[in-house]
Amino acid sequence: MSIATITFEDGDRCLNWAELLDALEAGHKLPKAEIGDTFLYRGNDTLLSRAAWIDGLGQSVKTATIFPGNSALNKPSINGSVSLFSDQTGELEAVIDFHLVTKWKTAGDSLLAAKKLARPNSRNILIVGAGTVAGSMVSAYRSLFPEASFSVWNRSENRARQFADEHKLAFVNDLPSAVAAADIICTATMSTEPVISGDWLQPGQHLDLIGAYRPDMREVDDTALQKARIFVDSFDTTLDHIGELKIPLSQGALSREHVIADYYALEKFVRRSDDEITIAKNGGGAHLDLMTSKYILESCNAE
Repeated sequence: MSIATITFEDGDRCLNWAELLDALEAGHKLPKAEIGDTFLYRGNDTLLSRAAWIDGLGQSVKTATIFPGNSALNKPSINGSVSLFSDQTGELEAVIDFHLVTKWKTAGDSLLAAKKLARPNSRNILIVGAGTVAGSMVSAYRSLFPEASFSVWNRSENRARQFADEHKLAFVNDLPSAVAAADIICTATMSTEPVISGDWLQPGQHLDLIGAYRPDMREVDDTALQKARIFVDSFDTTLDHIGELKIPLSQGALSREHVIADYYALEKFVRRSDDEITIAKNGGGAHLDLMTSKYILESCNAE
């Protein structure tokens, strides 16, 4: 059995967002994934492995090394790969670049929710944050909303202006006004305190929350959550693990019933009116890495 090795450059040109969304929808119609994460440490360095098994799709292990000191050596701080195994035999099918899978999984995860929940005529998209994920989201959203205009806000004004130039969009420095004017608000920050206030929100908006991934991290306040209908990609990776929901749930600002559905009940991802506010929390998970990796392999094999 031949084993495919897929680099970022080779894989990136094989893929498109619409086909990925189809693959994610199909993956969630299969039996629920079994997932498991392991962490190993040496001082500030980390070895992270995220494994998933979906009956009918296969198995994958996504491994990352996180070495913060690499920046002083002018080397990437995060490196890794994804090993993809055959559903039928368990044989290794492919080794795929870590950053390729992460880019398409993370952005595709959020894009699927926007396809279901954002108003189809959304024309003003605000990106909050100016890192790698934010850049992927510009590409992803342009595929779904080709007529939309984009703007970016970031805590560092210089970085926001640089990002705006790189991605050919507008820079904004008045965040409350930018939020109020947006149809879609996408947050991709590393904040531990809310950057978006619910008092700024307007009827009909969709919020795509990506950045918070630790128990102490949040991007929106309680008021925003209380104003919105809330959806998540996975109950298992968000409710008890990410501060965005874990903190307000533990403090009584939000009840479990406020979180309507995850992707295993995609039929519930429905916008009921043009005026309601929707929030989708992107928590990720090894099962999404597996779905994305399988799509990448099949797409590259079809080339």
